[in-house]
Amino acid sequence: MASSSTHFFLSSLVFLMISFFQPSSHQQLCHKDEYLALVQFKDSFVIERQASTHPKVGLWKSQGIDCCSWQGISCDQNTSHVIRLDLSSSCLFGSINSNSSLFRLGHLQYLNLALNDFNFSKIPSAMGNLSRLTYLNLSGSFFSGQIPHEISKLSNLAKLDLSFNLDHSHQGLLELKRSDLKNIAQNLTKLEWLDLSYVGINSPIPKALANLSSLTHLHFSQCGLHGKFPIDIFQLPKLQVLDLDNNWELSGSFPEFHSHSQLRALNVGNTTFSGELPISIGMLSSLEYLDVSSCNLSGWVPPSIGNLTKLHVLNLPNNSFKGKNAPIFSNLTQLTQINLRLNQFTFSEVPSSLASLTHLMKIDLSYNHISGHFPSWITNLTDLRQLILGSNMLQGSLPSSISRLKNLETFNVYFNNLSGIVEFDTFVELKSLKYLQLESNNFSLVIKTPTNRTIPKFKMLGLSFCNLREFPDFLRNQSELNLLNLDSNNIHGQIPSWIWNMSANLFGLVLSHNNFTSFEESFLVFPSTSLFYLDLSFNFLKGSLPIPPLSILFYLISGNMFSGEIPPQFCNMTSLQQLDLSQNNLSGTMPQCFGNLSSMLVLNLEGNNFHGPIPETWETGNNLKEIKMGQNNLHGRLPRSLGNCKTLEFLDLGNNKIKDTFPYWLGALPKLRILILHSNRFHGTISIKVPEIDFLFPKLCIIDLSNNGFVGTLPIDLFARWNAMADLDEENATYLQVYKHYLMGNSIIFPLQFPYSMTITNKGEKLEYAKILEIFKAIDFSCNKFEGEIPELVGNLKGLQLLNLSNNILDGQIPSALGYLTSLEALDLSQNKLTGRIPTQLTRLNFLEVFNGCVECNCQENVTTITPRICLQHPQPPKEMKTLDC
Repeated sequence: MASSSTHFFLSSLVFLMISFFQPSSHQQLCHKDEYLALVQFKDSFVIERQASTHPKVGLWKSQGIDCCSWQGISCDQNTSHVIRLDLSSSCLFGSINSNSSLFRLGHLQYLNLALNDFNFSKIPSAMGNLSRLTYLNLSGSFFSGQIPHEISKLSNLAKLDLSFNLDHSHQGLLELKRSDLKNIAQNLTKLEWLDLSYVGINSPIPKALANLSSLTHLHFSQCGLHGKFPIDIFQLPKLQVLDLDNNWELSGSFPEFHSHSQLRALNVGNTTFSGELPISIGMLSSLEYLDVSSCNLSGWVPPSIGNLTKLHVLNLPNNSFKGKNAPIFSNLTQLTQINLRLNQFTFSEVPSSLASLTHLMKIDLSYNHISGHFPSWITNLTDLRQLILGSNMLQGSLPSSISRLKNLETFNVYFNNLSGIVEFDTFVELKSLKYLQLESNNFSLVIKTPTNRTIPKFKMLGLSFCNLREFPDFLRNQSELNLLNLDSNNIHGQIPSWIWNMSANLFGLVLSHNNFTSFEESFLVFPSTSLFYLDLSFNFLKGSLPIPPLSILFYLISGNMFSGEIPPQFCNMTSLQQLDLSQNNLSGTMPQCFGNLSSMLVLNLEGNNFHGPIPETWETGNNLKEIKMGQNNLHGRLPRSLGNCKTLEFLDLGNNKIKDTFPYWLGALPKLRILILHSNRFHGTISIKVPEIDFLFPKLCIIDLSNNGFVGTLPIDLFARWNAMADLDEENATYLQVYKHYLMGNSIIFPLQFPYSMTITNKGEKLEYAKILEIFKAIDFSCNKFEGEIPELVGNLKGLQLLNLSNNILDGQIPSALGYLTSLEALDLSQNKLTGRIPTQLTRLNFLEVFNGCVECNCQENVTTITPRICLQHPQPPKEMKTLDC
């Protein structure tokens, strides 16, 4: 403090001496009090020169005593008062409070402190005392906390920018009360530019904003806005930029636009705007940027979009737009980017009207239903940086003229029907190419590139389903590779040792579904230290279980022949999110630590030889979503600590030797959707023993208790509580198909939501159901000793696709209420003591493919054998229904 006071005294003395000796003819200097205020303001900060190459205040000493001549400062020519202070990007580090000397600059009209580091301090309330301000920019400067309501008193402001004050995880630091936003809209009537991007507003937008007739720029990106967007704001006469991006709960629709609109940029991406793009959007003749990404928009894209001749960016992805005929884009000669990804377009070809748009740098038409051949004209668009046509229905061959796209950085045609021979040399010519995704087509990739030839340094290589037979040798020099996917080829032999040190930045390696038999170099721990995703599933690898690096997040080695126990080092993997060791020959007891790893989301140990009890150590606060331990030799009771897995959605313990009563206590898990306990030694009745639990199994969609020893009547009280099974999906579809799919995108490689899969007996076959979390609903109580009648209440579970009550001791008649199960695809009531006629109401079930009334079943080892013999006499079923009887 003493040092600061001394410095202040010396600065004052210097100012007085120089002022005294200045010739009288010299232009008036800046005012002493403002000079001192500026020096004191500068001295209150640390200048972090490494953060910028241009710290403005660092030059002040060398620029003389007249602060009006200092860099970043302007004075009024008549009064010499400081009226403009621009210290943006000035490497300031420290905090500001209301006692700061800054607020002695009472004549300031312009204040720009953007892009500094104010160390999470609050915006001082004294900012409201600078009543002459017309410009205030505090963006990107690490301010935090509540924006003071005094800001709304700055009635002369024309520009207010408080945007992008983010922490190091890119979360907004500032907040604004609903009342203060309303005051800003009502009091700052001269506003032309308002940018509150990343400010936590978390309220609706006040209608008063539509009264700011001078407004040209309005930015509300990622503010937590909700409610309905005031449609009148679109009609502000001078509005040029409207940015509402990333307000997921903000709804709205588009107005009828008019030709006098000055809009140049319109961004409502990642909101819940709904409806259609109006034809009148073609009236926005000044529009340069249009982004409606990830909204709820639908319908046809109006042809009038072709009138937007100044458009540079057209982003329409992740909506429900449709159409067989593409809009005519040929007039959009300024277009540099078009993104129609993830819609429902059924174009018969890649729109040929794009052929004349020579400025195009990005084309993304992926995840639609576009057919036809790969367009040859596309190789004339030599400015292209990104060409993304994946997940469509393109056919034919890839032309070698792709090599003409010298600026190409991303080429993606995965999941199409392209065929023929593709020479890898075609892509070797593209020296800027970083992301190459060719996977899941019908062509064969031929790699004959000499080792001495210069090959692009890829960051991502997707070469799955490319009919490769050897490990590509050119990969050993790919030192910048982040992700390599060689899934589902015919590569055999050893996994080369150089792969682990090929790239220091390799974080994803997928070698699944090949014919690898061993590692070229044996090791206990994988040598790579950067990997966080490793998939070696479905090969022929054997030996002890290799230990992944501590950096690993996803470790998938299912379907191999690894043996022995799980090494204790797995307990140290505190970042591990998905561990899949299923379908190997692993043995021993399960590690106690898996329930303690708070990062773990998916644990799959099914199909091994583990024995002993299930560990008791499932700690409170774990984040597990899926546990699969079926097809082992586990015994004992279910550990009650599983009730601590509050995020659990999928639990599969089928085909073990667990001996216990029905685990009603699992019903308190709020997110549990799938419960598989078949082929164990469960016994007793299924009843509710804890009446104070109001909602047992509130989200349950699938329950399989088959092949156990349950007795008593069917659980009417539970049926009444299973509301998730009573809900009908919006789309009825046939889900009885096996699905194996790998999805990789450019920006996010591996999805954090896992496609749950399970095996269940349906229509007389054991089928694998994948991605069943939301779309499949089933009850299988077969092969137990349930008795009594089938309750009419089952008819309320209208979302069921499968109901199997076979091989019990049920009696009475088949309830007519089963006719209300309109989504039912398979119904098996066989091997019971049911009597009477089959209700005619079952003929209403249009999706029912199998009705089994009396077939013989073998309940050993959870194998259901159905012998189709058509002899049952009942009313003629609809075409979709097949009848099975003995």
